[in-house]
Formats: sequence, C-alpha cells, structure tokens
Amino acid sequence: MASVCAINFFLCLLLWLFNFLPLSQGNENSNEHHYPFIKKASTFSSSPSDSTSTTNNGYEYIIVGGGTAGCPLAATLSQNFSVLLLERGGIPFTNPNVSFLENFHITLADTSPTSASQYFISTDGVLNARARILGGGTSINAGFYTRASTRYIENVGWDSKLVNESYPWVEKQIVHRPKFSAWQRAARDSLLDAGVSPFNGFTYDHKYGTKVGGTIFDRFGRRHTSAELLSQGNSDKLTVLIHATVQKIVFDTTGKRPKAIGVIFKDENGKQHQAMLGSDRHSEVIVSSGAIGTPQLLLLSGIGPKPELENLNITVVLDNKFIGKGMADNPMNTIFVPSKRPIQQTLIETVGITKLGVYIETSCGFGQSNNSIHCHHGLLSAEIGQLSTIPPKQRSRESVEAFIKNKKDIPIEAFRGGFILSKVANPWSTGELKLINTNVDDNPAVTFNYFNHPYDVQRCVEGIRLATKVVQSQHFTNYTMCDRQTTEELLNLTVKANVNLIPKHLNDTKSLEQFCKDTVITIWHYHGGCHVGKVINADYKVLGVDRLSVVDGSTFTESPGTNPQATVMMLGRYMGVKILRERLGKLAGI
Repeated sequence: MASVCAINFFLCLLLWLFNFLPLSQGNENSNEHHYPFIKKASTFSSSPSDSTSTTNNGYEYIIVGGGTAGCPLAATLSQNFSVLLLERGGIPFTNPNVSFLENFHITLADTSPTSASQYFISTDGVLNARARILGGGTSINAGFYTRASTRYIENVGWDSKLVNESYPWVEKQIVHRPKFSAWQRAARDSLLDAGVSPFNGFTYDHKYGTKVGGTIFDRFGRRHTSAELLSQGNSDKLTVLIHATVQKIVFDTTGKRPKAIGVIFKDENGKQHQAMLGSDRHSEVIVSSGAIGTPQLLLLSGIGPKPELENLNITVVLDNKFIGKGMADNPMNTIFVPSKRPIQQTLIETVGITKLGVYIETSCGFGQSNNSIHCHHGLLSAEIGQLSTIPPKQRSRESVEAFIKNKKDIPIEAFRGGFILSKVANPWSTGELKLINTNVDDNPAVTFNYFNHPYDVQRCVEGIRLATKVVQSQHFTNYTMCDRQTTEELLNLTVKANVNLIPKHLNDTKSLEQFCKDTVITIWHYHGGCHVGKVINADYKVLGVDRLSVVDGSTFTESPGTNPQATVMMLGRYMGVKILRERLGKLAGI
C-alpha cells in the first residue's frame, strides 16, 4: 500500500516533466575557449599527442570520474604530468537545469537517460540519486559548503597543513557567501531559542552551535561546480573526455601482483576504446567515481568477493571481500513548515550543529523560473528531491486520481512553506553494495540498513524533537503567519507526503521511533565501499594491486562535516599535491 501511495505521489510530477524537460545536458561545444581540453569521447585517439604524453604514448594518470574529487585531482596532477580524465556525463556549463538555483529540482526530477542525475532506489525503499555529469555531485546538490571538523581530519590522519592549503584553493574559485534570506534568519533565531548555541556567524568551519555556511551558488543564483576547477589545469597536459563511460580497468596479471595498465570505455555512440598508462612505474589509474560508481567499477573489473564475481562470470583479478561493504547513508527526516506568506526559494544556508549527534538544516520555497515546473506543488516535488521513476505499465489515470484525492488532505499552506531537516551524523547502521549484472550503466543493488542500529534511532528521535521545537518557535510562526501546530499535526504532514517506498504504520505520529523509520529519506551523503585498511592503504592505493588508487567519498567511514562536498573537493586537491610532492619534491613547484 505504501509503495502504491508513493508511486501515486511521484507519478503526477513525472507526467508534468514529460511535457517540457530538455533531454540534453547543454551545448557540448560551448566554453571551448575556457576549457579547450574538454572533448567528446568519440574524438579519442589511442595514442596521446606529444604535448600530453611523456611515457611511451601512454598517460601518466588516467582518472575515472570527473566529479567532486576527480576534477580538482586532474587539474592538480596536470601541472606536471599527462592526465586523461574520463567522465560518463556531459558538461554542466550550459545546462540551465544544473546552472541555476531556481531549477535545482528539475535535474533531480529528470529521469531520462541523458539526465545529469541518475536515480536509484536502495533496497531499503529510499529514493536516491547519483550524479552523471562533469562536476559530479557539485552539479546537482543543494550547494551548501562547510569544512570537516578538526577531529575528523585528525582521525583520518591527513596532514593538517596541506588540508588548510587545499580548502582555500577550492574556496577562492567557486565558493560564495549566501544572501541569507528572511526564512534563514527565522531558522537561525529558532535554533538559538531551541538551545543550539552559540551563534558562530558566517564561517566554513565546523563548530558546535548555529552558523551560516558557504554556498557554491553566487549572488545571482548561478551554480559553480568542481568542473570549474579544471580551469587551473595545464591545458597542454590535460585531456577531459565527456560521455566516456569506463566499463572496466585493464590489468596485467602475468607478474606476482596484478598491475593496472589502462581502462576500456565506450563513447557517446557506444564505440569501445582502450586508454593505456605509460610505462613509468608511478603511472596510475585513479578511480574517483563516487561511493556508488567506484566499488561498482572495481567489482566489474574483477576486484571483489570471489563468489560474487564468479556468479556473474567476471574473471577474478583479486579476491577482496570488503569491496562494497560498509556502505552508509546519513538518514534524514523532515518536518514541514506551513506558511501563509509567499516564500522566496532558498536552499541550505543555516545549520545547527548539535552535541546530540544530529544536524539541523532548512530549505524553503519552490523555484518558478521560465524553465521550471509550472504548478504550485512546492515541497513535495522540489527540494526534498525524493523522485522516482514509475514504470510505464504502472502509469494510469486511476493512480493520478488517487494521488490528487490523497493530496487534498494536506493543507495548502504546506505547499507554500519550507521544511526543517534533521540528519543523523555518523550513522552506526551500515549496509553493502552488490552487482546485479555486468552492465556499468545499470545501478548496483545498494542497501544502507537505515536505523538498523538503535543508537541511530535514538539520535533521530532527539533530532525530531529539536526540529519540532524549531518549527513551533515564535520566530517561524510570526514569519509564516501560521498558528503554532502540535507535534502530531506537524508529523502528520510528513507521513501523508509519502516521501519513500517504506510501508507506513498507524502509530507514525504517536511514536517518534516509528516516525524516524517510516519517513526516512536521504540528503545524498552516502559513502563507503572502499575503506582504508580494507580496500586501500593510507596512501589511497588499492591493496594487493599495483598502479591503482581510489580518491573519493567511497573511502570515508564517516561523512565529513554537516555536508561533505567541501571535503571531497579538498581531498582531490590534497591528493594531487601530495602525489606531485612525493614524486618531484621541490621541483613540483606546488
């Protein structure tokens, strides 16, 4: 029943989308003067030009994934070495659905094969998305920018000096100070009233209390992604191929240890190509395909649990039972904030960092640009972003009518306001990723086991109690011009929204524990699958294999800070500088 209700809820939106969504990622030939090294995959020549190769017609580094970490990593390594960056998606620069804050929800709603966002549904029943565009998650996320805590950096074992050099390198190029709307001010004051203090002002730093963070949207509402960091690359040594889908890593298995020697990828026309590393022993394939894409590619390439690989007739290169294990996603729940006042759209700007193990954030409004969805459907179809694909056979007039009927029970004010997000930090519940077939274009099966550990449930309950206090604060009731609602009334709005495919229970508004479990959604901060000490070593090199590394969020056992994008971009720059200094010393000039 819950599945049907959720399908009903999202069906209406998807039917609207079919009428207007552009099915391309923009003019791929634009911005050539800014990024002359970005080319379509079909232009690839198996032999790099003399200007980009220094090791017998092979690349020094092949980076798989032009995402949040891959772009700064490629830009940095290209200062001294030939780099081939392979990205399966298109470019973000000329795609209005990606570029503008007011269209944030459209990319998440676009489930076409060329969308910048590839939807997936975890086996838990939570609707999710992964990036399929140059810039990765920075091209489809809510834009909030905040650094990891000092504790996190110490626990990971990073060089703090280099970390503090790498963050500013990112920030000076693409990070901005938000406008800070009246809604966000109401959220700030409500958090302080609820005891999330002190107010730390505008800062990138992770500090207990309430703060305003950075954003990758500028004051005109235009998004700036990690793809722009490629402008710092050496155009003579950097090649970026878009629509280049890597299908597997190629290994030489004739020696004592498997050795990566290249990759096989297909271009936008489906034609296969092989890109090879040079002969230098330091040359590497570096996988930066994210927490879903990286373990998936390693498995498809023959690195993973032997029984699982053999079951799919994949030649085993290295038996490692930890590939795809330890997958985690920070569970999030929402409390609607109804409003009788017209609300200007804002995404995440304010955050409450508590000592309860939860983070409180807020977003509001609904974009209505010329390219936007022209129906006043507010929160349920936009910023939550829990948008699924409905198989054609399940689309019916009856399902649409049922959705409309159920929607009438939700006050119209709920569609005009915003919502408070409660996110559990560092979940103890973990799951796994497994292949369902050998097609790299298909999503693997991902299980996060949300709230499987009681400590996560306990923290969620505390977060919902705090979020409810924030919503009931006079700062919000005065601003929204709505009467103060009871906790049960507020929770009921979320339950009726059907934000996932998890079956609902009659006691959802009576039991906060059940509410947490039944209304869990994601804010796309999933991580894990290639942990240090199990899949890679402290230098991010894959254990048991030569010339293969992983640099992205799949290596994290905990999502850094309140939102990870700052640290993932920092990691790309950090590892690039670290590699250059280790190879060249002072000659690296960086």
